[in-house]
Amino acid sequence: MTRLSLFNSPFLLGFDQFERALDRVAKGAGDGYPPYNIEQVGENGLRITLAVAGFSRDELSVAIEDRQLVIQGKQREEDPPRVYAHRGIAARQFQRSFLLAEGIEVTGAELGNGLLSVELARPVPERQRHVVDIRDGEGPRAAARTIDVAARKVAS
Repeated sequence: MTRLSLFNSPFLLGFDQFERALDRVAKGAGDGYPPYNIEQVGENGLRITLAVAGFSRDELSVAIEDRQLVIQGKQREEDPPRVYAHRGIAARQFQRSFLLAEGIEVTGAELGNGLLSVELARPVPERQRHVVDIRDGEGPRAAARTIDVAARKVAS
């Protein structure tokens, strides 16, 4: 089966990294646990908030791996084990990943009231302008002609 590429246009050069990123996002989008929000905080900030009721701080980890924010939770075995008449609070482990754009920085994480908040900053990119010199379109032949003309003047 041939895979359809979104970036197969001859006008989109060098976008294969975006295609790989979309593949990674599509693979991780299957599970909806734990639920989360992403909100804009200020002009250049983001906050990801995950509902992690039942997890303590040392049962959670927040890491950045290859421009990917990875949040994991794994609860320890209860000692002594509890007997539940009804168990509505999930106690399963999870891993939630978010692909970070170039330049996004994780500035901190906080756990409170069963919610894990991860703060992100999007620095304002410095505007750059680069002027490209335009050479004479005759390339190496123009240099050869200049040498030839110089040789004729010396011979005269």
